Amino acid sequence: MDTVAQLLNTRLLVVVMVAVAAFLFSGGIITLLSWASSPVRRRLGALSGAIPTEETTLAWAATVSAAVRPFARYVMPTSNKELGTMQERMVKAGFQSPDAMPIFYGLKILLAVLFLGAFMFAVHLLPKLGSSHLMLFAVAAAFIGLTIPNYVLNRMVARRQRALRHAFPDALDLLVVCVEAGLGLAAGLQRVALELQISYPELAGELDRVNAEMQAGMEREQALRNLATRTGLADIRSLVGLLVQTMRFGTSIADALRVYSEEFRDKRVQLAEEQAAKLGTKMIFPMVLCFFPSFFLVAVGPTIIRVIRVFGTGH
Repeated sequence: MDTVAQLLNTRLLVVVMVAVAAFLFSGGIITLLSWASSPVRRRLGALSGAIPTEETTLAWAATVSAAVRPFARYVMPTSNKELGTMQERMVKAGFQSPDAMPIFYGLKILLAVLFLGAFMFAVHLLPKLGSSHLMLFAVAAAFIGLTIPNYVLNRMVARRQRALRHAFPDALDLLVVCVEAGLGLAAGLQRVALELQISYPELAGELDRVNAEMQAGMEREQALRNLATRTGLADIRSLVGLLVQTMRFGTSIADALRVYSEEFRDKRVQLAEEQAAKLGTKMIFPMVLCFFPSFFLVAVGPTIIRVIRVFGTGH
């Protein structure tokens, strides 16, 4: 009995230690991610120079682009349509530099070679395979290396659009306040970009670029349409269309923005109601796969154990 008790105590101690280690590891990862995405850290780093400036980033990108450009040209698309589509995706992901395209395709080649080399190195650890299977797996490894950058790029586009969509209501409210206070459209956009620089840097950067294009001599309509193209959001595209029509017909921008803000709030409420209505259907599969087995195990498990013990004793 003492040996059994000691064994149980040892197992319990191991389980507790593993649980504590997992908890500390998860807490450390969460703390690290929170620290990395903290706007306060970005602001302090930008003021102190700890975070690389835009000039440093562009210089690094130019160096990497010069190194991978001879290899990237073999896989870069040749037609202007494909180049335009890929360039649009890069811009939507937040890569404004012209060196982003060669770096992207150079990374595709690098990952394809690395995956192929890792597979060739691991062939000796696998069971003996025929030449046809080896060729198939080698092609699959290279294909995975080629598709990983596309997957990451799509995720970056979705994440950036989600951040822009989340920042758009606050920016719209601030723009309404600025325009109603007497500021023009350009001054209002500049003020909104200044206010959102810490909390929503993605949208602030886009608004700053709109102001820079208008100050460089580009027409306001074209600068606003470029904003809609770079973001790829239907809400911003609708706002740009509204502003373009307002400036074209000479109506009040403040009234148009106020009406659009009210319509946008109603649209957000309707979208939230739609998501809430879908919640019941979406919860069916998690409940069937996760909740119900645990419930039946807790509710019916003791009864089944008693029945097995009774029949086992009777036998």
